[in-house]
Amino acid sequence: MKWVTLICALWASSVDAACRQALVLGLDVSGSVDAAEYQLQRGGLATALLSPAVTEVFLRQHAAPIDIAVFEWSGPSHQIVILPWTTVADRATLAAVANTLRNSPRIAGDPTTAIGSAMSFASDLLVSRQHCWKQTVDLSADGLANTGPRPQDVAPPAVAANITINALVIGSANTKELSSYFSEYVVRGPDAFVEVALGFDDYANAMERKLLRELQSIAIGAAPDNRTITQSLPIFNMPRQRPLWIKPR
Repeated sequence: MKWVTLICALWASSVDAACRQALVLGLDVSGSVDAAEYQLQRGGLATALLSPAVTEVFLRQHAAPIDIAVFEWSGPSHQIVILPWTTVADRATLAAVANTLRNSPRIAGDPTTAIGSAMSFASDLLVSRQHCWKQTVDLSADGLANTGPRPQDVAPPAVAANITINALVIGSANTKELSSYFSEYVVRGPDAFVEVALGFDDYANAMERKLLRELQSIAIGAAPDNRTITQSLPIFNMPRQRPLWIKPR
């Protein structure tokens, strides 16, 4: 009987420790992002997280929740964690995450855009989440890299080699160029993709689409009734072009 009790306790502990996905989001706060755009990005992420569809995906499998972390990035040495790793197991936690995103102050940083450095920072954060079934980076940006290591030269730590890096590009007249650049040099890993926001005003909608696409595969696989969580998610398909690399200043 003692052995049965011990086995049950160990099994319960392993269930409690389960994590179906680790998601780290990186927000672009380089010099091209003004104060209004900054608030649209922060508030847009909070709005997307609290949308009914995204909330459902987050809370669908209580025994194996999603872990989330958020950081802001700009130049090679400017990466600031605004939300440390948080396990989202209920609505109250998700609401607290959104509140943190809306109210944390902006920290002045480097005006340049070091996408490669942001990729490395996000990968390093995921090293501590190897127990999660899937590790994903969600990187937002409104411009090409112009300093730091080139994105195509960045390799994740060996222990986190199977991560997926997705991108949300915020464009207007340069949307096609940005999408091609991120498709070619930044996104990688299983089912990696580029989502597009047509300006910062569209950021919340684009982020909701992106979160649903990033999180739904794990949630659907675990759904007891096998029903589809999201339908007709828009997919932005761009021809794979090879734009010129902008040399570091």
